Amino acid sequence: MRNFPSSPAEKKLVDIAKARTALNRLFYLFDSKPPINENEGEETPSMADVSSTDTVIEFRDVHFHYPSRPNVPILRGLSFKVRKGENVCLVGRSGCGKSTIISLLERFYATTTGEILINGRPLSRLNTKKYRDKLALVGQETTLYQGTIRDNLLLGVHRAESLPDDEIAEACQQACIHDFITSLPDGYLTDCGPRGTALSGGQRQRIAIARALLRKPELLLLDEATSALDADNEALVRQALEKAGEGRTTVAAAHQMQTMEAADRIVVIEHGKVAEEGTFASLLARKGPFLRFLRDVLQK
Repeated sequence: MRNFPSSPAEKKLVDIAKARTALNRLFYLFDSKPPINENEGEETPSMADVSSTDTVIEFRDVHFHYPSRPNVPILRGLSFKVRKGENVCLVGRSGCGKSTIISLLERFYATTTGEILINGRPLSRLNTKKYRDKLALVGQETTLYQGTIRDNLLLGVHRAESLPDDEIAEACQQACIHDFITSLPDGYLTDCGPRGTALSGGQRQRIAIARALLRKPELLLLDEATSALDADNEALVRQALEKAGEGRTTVAAAHQMQTMEAADRIVVIEHGKVAEEGTFASLLARKGPFLRFLRDVLQK
């Protein structure tokens, strides 16, 4: 049987031992250096400085496996390009690497081999912090915190204190959530509740889109942003995403038919590689991997 402290003195010794272990862990974290350093590297080139026909993102023979699973390759020689202002949709069966591509673009991980180029410069050489300032991510699971809707909208915005209310309202209008917020008794000062539980899934997702727009991103990343919603909320969120993507370079991992149809180009991923790419209509006409993927989606 486990022996528990039987006296105040023994309990105090146990608490001291726990505190010492926690403090040692903190010192270790303070002294450790992350493999991807946020504050080193070259200035990130602006996507606004290139023409609409130029490539702003290029995956060049990228191989990748997660550090915790070195024997399980995810990407196996992935290569594709994204032009400025283009809306590219990544599709493929579960586990093909769509979300991994989004994570690599966010610089959460480094490629195992191969390169990701941003405006012709290797992503690995760029200042990660400044590079991320040019991005915005809307994922499947929206993270809101205890506090007001306004507080949650301003998370991640550097100029939050000086941001005018009309700019916040404009972003919310683009995200199709402004009318709902202003209909509440406390408006933008309405409390979201723990983890945003006072709001529905669709409302939380549209707030996340507005939050992304307030960052004024040059690159918008969408990772299955509507897959966890019901049909009514999915339609509203999709409308918001279409407005959000206007004039921006967008890379979306998705399997919804409407998202694929709205994309400028679809990149089909199979076994960690590009199986084919093209418009929705051209891929259907080829009757290849994309059509097989659609049949699998429709059968579910």
